Amino acid sequence: MGARMTALLDVHGLSVTYGGLHAVEDVSLTVGGDAIVGLIGPNGAGKTTMIDALCGFVPHALGAISLAGRRIDHLPAHERARAGLVRTFQSVELFDDITVSENLLVAAHRPQWWSSLVDAVAPRRSSRSLDVDFALEMVGMESVAEMRPPELAHGQRRLVGVARALASHPKLLLLDEPAAGLDPSETAALGAVLRSLAAADIGVLLVDHDMSLVFDVTDELTVLDLGRVIASGPTATVKDDPAVVAAYLGGGT
Repeated sequence: MGARMTALLDVHGLSVTYGGLHAVEDVSLTVGGDAIVGLIGPNGAGKTTMIDALCGFVPHALGAISLAGRRIDHLPAHERARAGLVRTFQSVELFDDITVSENLLVAAHRPQWWSSLVDAVAPRRSSRSLDVDFALEMVGMESVAEMRPPELAHGQRRLVGVARALASHPKLLLLDEPAAGLDPSETAALGAVLRSLAAADIGVLLVDHDMSLVFDVTDELTVLDLGRVIASGPTATVKDDPAVVAAYLGGGT
């Protein structure tokens, strides 16, 4: 698999400490450009803290983070996003008074200096509009493009949240609990979207408590407990690891 040949995301020794509490301690992982990697663990294991640290929202995180071979751990959050590391949040916050397309248009960006010139000479289809079309197509939400968020079902809002992240054409998408509150059919639709992202060479790091989704779509798993990695490797192997089973039975989900 291409993900094993070239790591899109390469993390070594990531640590986050709050006072004397080690929220994340010496964590290393890799994500390939055509892979879905799961990051799981009991409540309080450090999963969201790790995503925050990867994205640059934790100012004193230690460790090396490389994206597509480039060190980014020294960059602020907005520069990491511009480099292609984009996340979703557990709470889907959309602008309710504008359409889905307009919500995505806010997120779409073209950082190159010449992009505004392209938009000026070709106003019929701006680059940002094409980004919106791409994102909606990837999540299968073209039919709701002109609807407003309050008109959408919960599962549709979740997919629009993923589409908003995709509108900036990320190299790697970090998903924080995207299946929260979804029913089985909505979760299945989300799983299909995640597989399509990997097929389009968009790497995915998935944090979710829905183990059926995680076990179904991920290629590899990293399991945290109390901030430390207790198991890592192919999903089929890790999900039956005694340490993983004990962590969930002892700590709950």
